[in-house]
Amino acid sequence: MNDSLVTIENTENVATIFLDDGKANALGYQVIDALLEAFDEVEASDANALVLAGRPDRFSAGFDLSVMNEGSEAARGMLTKGVDLFLRMYMFSRPVVAACTGHAIAAGSILLLCSDIRVGSEGDFKVGLPEVTIGMALPFFATELARDRLSKRHYTKATALGLMYNPEGAVDAGFLDEVVPQEKVISIAQERAKSLSEVGRTALTRTRETTRGQIARTIKESLSQDLSKFDVNS
Repeated sequence: MNDSLVTIENTENVATIFLDDGKANALGYQVIDALLEAFDEVEASDANALVLAGRPDRFSAGFDLSVMNEGSEAARGMLTKGVDLFLRMYMFSRPVVAACTGHAIAAGSILLLCSDIRVGSEGDFKVGLPEVTIGMALPFFATELARDRLSKRHYTKATALGLMYNPEGAVDAGFLDEVVPQEKVISIAQERAKSLSEVGRTALTRTRETTRGQIARTIKESLSQDLSKFDVNS
């Protein structure tokens, strides 16, 4: 694991993964690999629940634009790697609580969609999927995860229209479940995770399959065709 990007803290059977690249918490190859390794470490531990926390003011600004801007082929490779992370979270064998410490943009908001409970920070922050407003079509995996987690009232606005939300609006839309003072967002997320300690791992894994398994399989099976149509200049 790249200790400069991702660290893990274990307290009272709750594992907290802290993501902090010192900048915007962009999801590049190193960050994604570090997060996947952290999820593996937590799964092998005695932790009963997991918190994913960002850095102050930045949960995640989405995929690394330096890679995305190299062209469509490079972007497809990055998206493929990102889907590995999204589905790892989505089907994880422990409850996953997101401590959304600030902006959660594009792929950053998809991390929220893949979490079970999302605690957001009060403040002048933006949450959402703005891809269409910058000339990128949303891939199928993003729209399907949004369809599963967002309010039906907001689905079209959040996907086809790229509407960005403030934290309170993100609760109404379904990106977040609650908004708390910024200085408390991580501690409250850890409290929420601790309250889930009685969720059985086998029972959760089986229930993940019944509630999310078909969506995850559809995303995997369609990924190659989905991304073959992806164009950063679309």
